[in-house]
Amino acid sequence: MKLSYRQQNLPFEYPFTISNGRTKTHQPALIVALELGPFVGVGEAPAIVYYNITVEQMIADLESKRSLVEKFAFTDPERYWHYLHHLFPDNPFLVCALDIAAWDLYGKMKSKPLYELWNTQWENTTVTDYTIGIDTIEKMVAKMQAKPWPVYKIKLGTDEDIAIVQALRKHTDAAFRIDANAGWTTAEALEKIPQLAALGVEFIEQPLAKDNWDGMKILFEKSALPLFADESCVFEQDVKKCSGHFHGINIKLTKCSGITPALRMIKDARSLNMQVMMGSMNEGTVGSAAIAHFLPQIDHVDMDGPLLLSEDNATGIQFDFGKVSLSGKPGLGITLV
Repeated sequence: MKLSYRQQNLPFEYPFTISNGRTKTHQPALIVALELGPFVGVGEAPAIVYYNITVEQMIADLESKRSLVEKFAFTDPERYWHYLHHLFPDNPFLVCALDIAAWDLYGKMKSKPLYELWNTQWENTTVTDYTIGIDTIEKMVAKMQAKPWPVYKIKLGTDEDIAIVQALRKHTDAAFRIDANAGWTTAEALEKIPQLAALGVEFIEQPLAKDNWDGMKILFEKSALPLFADESCVFEQDVKKCSGHFHGINIKLTKCSGITPALRMIKDARSLNMQVMMGSMNEGTVGSAAIAHFLPQIDHVDMDGPLLLSEDNATGIQFDFGKVSLSGKPGLGITLV
């Protein structure tokens, strides 16, 4: 195989803020390509500051083992993921980018879109939400009004959480999902969740700190709303830990190290009677297309990266008031721009 890559730094339409005051105006990412004969597969991994993985680090790791990445005798993505997993044990983001590229390559070699390779049908697919980042109440209302949508994901973790949702609810009947980004204490969550339920919220994502398992056990037993793990569920081994503490998990391809482990995480969650959500880390269309192929298998999705960014890295996904459609082409079904 022949490896190539490029950096990107795509701007957000609005500055993006989550709990703890983290704000960014651009999303840096690494785009990788694997070429084998006439076929080329591409993948994406965004760089996330609070996971201490930068684009520069991904490139340094990639260059340090470039010859090993390229010399693998590629036959299928799962074997390649195991190889990459051991090659880059401390960089799941990089493994994810290469794993997505490997699946795209494999789909093109087999002349099938990914969801067909997984024996699923493109039917009964859930709609994606649109995220409203933390801002002043007036600006959050304005962002929502500027993007009519059937489902909104609202970032919370402030002293005005209830006031924010009350203000937004005055302007829409759309479904609301709350992402607290681990911003609440157990007492705050117990106080806020009943009020949010009364305001028509569907579920809460990561209400408490990722390691507050005792608090989550209390919430799980008392919550009026379903609770989804995000920061508490990063890798495959975390799925079982979340059982009895959360009603569902939110899988992030970048964090879990790609498509290959995500397929196993879905099976594990289903065996534990847990719901499955798949989320994004503000990927452009390359990474978002990988998420999209999972839609027949999951209950909820947050894949609004291309909607939040004012520039993109590919074409091949269409959004129609939350409904996602693909190009029908093999692999990811996308074209780089």
